[in-house]
Amino acid sequence: MELKLKELMIASKNKNKISEIKSIISADVKLKSFMDYENIPDIVEDAQSIEGNSIKKAVEIAKFTGNYSIADDTGIFVEYLGGEPGVLSARWAGPGCSYEDNNKKLLGKLKGVKWENRKAVFKCAITIASPDGRYHSRVGELNGYIGTEIKGNNGFGYDPLFFVPDFSMTLAEMNAELKNKISHRAIALKLIKPVIDRLLNYGIF
Repeated sequence: MELKLKELMIASKNKNKISEIKSIISADVKLKSFMDYENIPDIVEDAQSIEGNSIKKAVEIAKFTGNYSIADDTGIFVEYLGGEPGVLSARWAGPGCSYEDNNKKLLGKLKGVKWENRKAVFKCAITIASPDGRYHSRVGELNGYIGTEIKGNNGFGYDPLFFVPDFSMTLAEMNAELKNKISHRAIALKLIKPVIDRLLNYGIF
């Protein structure tokens, strides 16, 4: 039997992601992040899929820290653009680009496109890995549309453009409580949570 889970490393430098993950995972486990370690190596996200990137980050950080690690990678897939920006979502507008740069590029690409052709899927891949390289991965998906203008002051990334029909608002217009129930990341975390609970309660990975 493996050791029961006591600490879980969140393999991210993104404070927004760390905050969301911490708020959704309500397990009896100490959550750590890059801020708790020195000399964390930069992980090159060069996989061909968001799942591949999340696996790579989780596995490499788990090996480096000696703790179980959880990592995510997220992408927005726009039907009209053939799935772009997809795995390149975070850096779509170029090296060092901001959230605003990416949103501006997306609005430009969809300028004049009718509402019914602005369908998109927000995907989040979550992976939990052990220090010896084993892992479990899950993907959460949220369907919606790309809005014609920025709306909302909450959230981050493409949230101000991602309109969720069931709630008639963008992710950035939602409060944290609602977003953390229905978002792509929330769905992925709910799918991976049984793995965390099993490890926490029984030491089985």
